[in-house]
Amino acid sequence: MNIALRLIALLFAVFALAACGSSGRKNADVTAATQVASYALPVGQAAAPAEDYRIGETDLLKVSVFRVPELSFDELRVDSSGNIQMPLIGTVQAAGLTSSELSESLTTQLGARYLRNPQVTVTVVEAASQKITVDGAVAQPGVYEMRGRTTLMQAVAMARGPSGSADLSSVAVFRTIDGQRMVAVFDLGAIRNGAAEDPVVLGEDVIVVDTSTLNAGLRAAISAAPVLTLFRLF
Repeated sequence: MNIALRLIALLFAVFALAACGSSGRKNADVTAATQVASYALPVGQAAAPAEDYRIGETDLLKVSVFRVPELSFDELRVDSSGNIQMPLIGTVQAAGLTSSELSESLTTQLGARYLRNPQVTVTVVEAASQKITVDGAVAQPGVYEMRGRTTLMQAVAMARGPSGSADLSSVAVFRTIDGQRMVAVFDLGAIRNGAAEDPVVLGEDVIVVDTSTLNAGLRAAISAAPVLTLFRLF
């Protein structure tokens, strides 16, 4: 489904819910909700933390085993099957896990036979398998490859920044969660000024920067939507 059809679908969904909403979104309220549930994270609390990122094929990792340099690697590439090769324990599944989950897996396997109380840290250096789409009122719309943790501000910067017609108060992030398409709306101006959190974007997110020429009804419907339900089914 292309961006125009997505926006039309969103318009119908938001109009259906707008009646129960309230207008007048405050900068402090424009933060990310990471779940389907109707709540927003408090200002000052990070939105969509990096732990939401799941390792994919061809990602580049850093693996550190405290005080064991022989088992530590500044660059360790995930292969096309989603595995990494570790000394002593051999093939380890990495794809589909968060950094913490992979750290726990390596800790368990190393601790079971080889080390006493190992301390393992895994960091994603390069998220080569993750792409985002940036569209709307930006200088260079397109599909971009993420390199590790990427925020909304950084994603828009990949597209050479907002165009002159951009409405920075209405930047939509479309995301699929548990097979269902959802949307959150952010005020990029407030983020720039430090009045709102800069949310982390995830692979396959679609970011649409609004413009003064975009469907006015859509923009009005989004503005009328309740602040506490930033992610919506549609």
